Amino acid sequence: MASNPNPYLTPEQYLEIERQAEFRSEYHDGETFAMSGATETHKLIVWNCVARLDSQLRDNCRAFATDMRVCVDSARLYTYPDLTVVCGEPAFAVGRRDTLLNPQVIVEVFSPSTEAYDRGQKFRYYRALPSLKHYLLISSQAMYAELFTRASEEDWLMTTASRPEDLVKLDAISAELRLGDLYRRVDFGAVQAE
Repeated sequence: MASNPNPYLTPEQYLEIERQAEFRSEYHDGETFAMSGATETHKLIVWNCVARLDSQLRDNCRAFATDMRVCVDSARLYTYPDLTVVCGEPAFAVGRRDTLLNPQVIVEVFSPSTEAYDRGQKFRYYRALPSLKHYLLISSQAMYAELFTRASEEDWLMTTASRPEDLVKLDAISAELRLGDLYRRVDFGAVQAE
């Protein structure tokens, strides 16, 4: 993630700029970071995840892919997860319904360039969201996923999946994802060329 040569921005200034911008940027503590375009593999995995979840979500749950901004107020972070799920009444930042405050599930598809951030600092920020029950990381380079499930306020349990038949169980939203379905139509031979 590369920093733009912008002066310090308040969250309000960032949101005003972002809502008019042609390209999305994330925000952390006064700085904006341009987002790069996603690869074909990344987009396929996100699409497959949305398709599999949508058919399982209860009527009071909604899934948002890529363009729903999430705010982690305590970290002064505005970010665009690959997928978010909220059940019950969604809470939005004041003003518009484009910045979600209470996701129960966040999914990030990681690449070699984002893996360390998605697993480390970003997950640390996400853990500050009291509503968050599951954080799912999906590799774009190989069939592999890590699911972090909140066990208590401070404790998270990690499970992994690496075989097509493995199930990723999102108990908080009564859904499960078969790993092979998440990688439907993904050609790992072509991934190396991306």
